[in-house]
Amino acid sequence: MALIKAHKKEVIQTYKTHEKDSGSPEVQVALLTTRINSLTEHFKKHVKDLSSRHGLLSMVNKRRRLLDYLKNVDYDRYKTLIDKLKLRK
Repeated sequence: MALIKAHKKEVIQTYKTHEKDSGSPEVQVALLTTRINSLTEHFKKHVKDLSSRHGLLSMVNKRRRLLDYLKNVDYDRYKTLIDKLKLRK
């Protein structure tokens, strides 16, 4: 479930920290969250798609690691990102 180029650019524009930002933790977490949400919708229809479920779990783990990193580096940025994305924590 790849993101459409225009949708990906929109997410980057929303969460970037400076003008040429495309790889900050905020952007990476936002992109992973959009992919996770689209895969979650996919699993409502295709329950037995186990290979995609494996990819989903790896994305969730990567997002968790990035959020933990951001929490250790700058707690205020972490808190605002969690609020923007409406994630539990």
